[in-house]
Amino acid sequence: MINQRDSRYQAVTEHNVERQPEWERIDPEFRKAIQTVSKVLPFRTNRYVMRELIDWNNLPNDHIFQLVFPQKGMLDPEDYRAVQAHLGNGNSTAEIKEVIQRIRGQLNPHPAGQLTHNIPSLNGRPLSGLQHKYKETVLFFPAQGQTCHAYCTYCFRWAQFVGMPDIKFEARETGDLVAYLQANPGVSDVLITGGDPMIMKTRVLRKYLEPLLSPELAHVQNIRIGTKAPAYWPQRFVTDPDAEDCLRLFEEIVSAGRHLAIMGHYSHSAELAPEVAKEAVRRIRATGAEIRMQAPLIKHVNDDPMIWADLWREGVKLGMIPYYMFIERDTGAKNYFQVPLARGYEIYADAIRRSSGLARTARGPSMSVFPGKVRVAGISEIRGEKVFVLELIQGRNPEWTNRPFFAKFDPNASWFDDLQPAFGEDRFFFDASAASPVLTSSSRKLPVFAGYSNGHRPAAVGE
Repeated sequence: MINQRDSRYQAVTEHNVERQPEWERIDPEFRKAIQTVSKVLPFRTNRYVMRELIDWNNLPNDHIFQLVFPQKGMLDPEDYRAVQAHLGNGNSTAEIKEVIQRIRGQLNPHPAGQLTHNIPSLNGRPLSGLQHKYKETVLFFPAQGQTCHAYCTYCFRWAQFVGMPDIKFEARETGDLVAYLQANPGVSDVLITGGDPMIMKTRVLRKYLEPLLSPELAHVQNIRIGTKAPAYWPQRFVTDPDAEDCLRLFEEIVSAGRHLAIMGHYSHSAELAPEVAKEAVRRIRATGAEIRMQAPLIKHVNDDPMIWADLWREGVKLGMIPYYMFIERDTGAKNYFQVPLARGYEIYADAIRRSSGLARTARGPSMSVFPGKVRVAGISEIRGEKVFVLELIQGRNPEWTNRPFFAKFDPNASWFDDLQPAFGEDRFFFDASAASPVLTSSSRKLPVFAGYSNGHRPAAVGE
């Protein structure tokens, strides 16, 4: 257990991990892998995660160890050898950086155009740090929230954390957000995301959230905060000097008539085992906020239906709402973490069967792709052809939502781009690459909402 002297937050990175007492418990070959891979992919954990969540008697298979410590298989073998060679040969810093940047560029650092698409504009000016993919929801990336208490090794926003300036995506103040919301009364939800907004002190967080409570933004009914803090640093809501002020801010948001949704990233039930983690949940919910649980399906971490059933069961017991099971995005160390879609569906279906009806609010397995959130709803045989049954949980065009469609069954497919339309079709009904999008037999034009350059393609920076 962490004693009083060590109860403050202490980050652990590649620069100080060797000074941690647990370092000697790691096999030398795994230590070398951590040191090598962390030159390419971001590595950051903290003393709480290391002392409370990792079973050091079960290395390297411990799920939380896999979740936060870089592993050799996260890099292509040739790239791994290249990094090791440059580190061991006394090459110049510039030479090493060139190799590392080349490798990072091959890892699809901004999947689905996350840094160039869905960028809203105001009076023809693109708004940095905002995304508007769905009609009712705007994402906001505050500059001070572009790090986390610890990094997940699967994180699809890994490129934000490794010093790639062209990948940085952030807003330094709320003026543009407020102006955009004033001009778009159809927006009901604002998602504050990052990084992790809860890394910020409450006085900074207030600067971003309080403007959303003004009467002129009454149409913004739901404020969401995407965070891993309740799992990786629950003290943020319990014992930190700033904890009480944070909870007061949550109460003020609820008292202002807004729904506050904490989008809690929980990957494994081990993250809910410590008493301080349970207390964090209780204190957050006592403010009137709700916590929704979501995470990707990750090989080596939670690719087991029992793990998901346990996670949802423990979450429901604490009053949380199971929300999403995602498919790991096609970026970073995807080859290490990916689970085939067919297996992902089996895991989800088995976990749901093992769960109470109260946990069946969890939707998945879902992929966040250009047209929207695509869910694998089943595997079936239709007219003699084995197919994936798919649907859009959310669509760029609201008319697409909940419309079923079909893809050829492929046991090796692990992402939407691997799929082909079933029944001899040459494209899916929403295919934005087509000359005109197909919604109905009359090919109705897609509705346009503010910030989009046309009916089916979002405005990109520079357009």
